[in-house]
Amino acid sequence: MSEPAPTEVDVDPRLLEILVCPVTHGTLTLDRARGELISRSARLAYPIRDGVPIMLPEEARELGEGE
Repeated sequence: MSEPAPTEVDVDPRLLEILVCPVTHGTLTLDRARGELISRSARLAYPIRDGVPIMLPEEARELGEGE
């Protein structure tokens, strides 16, 4: 049984301005379709659950090639 596809999420733009990757302290970009905050420098995608970014490296998904 597969997990349901995430619905598009939105994050307050002011929050995006202050959040940084906890690993690299670099900027994050929002992937609304996947419901994730992306750290290109760390190659990690942090999930957003119930509107709350989960900024724990152990909860992040590693980005694949080309992501």
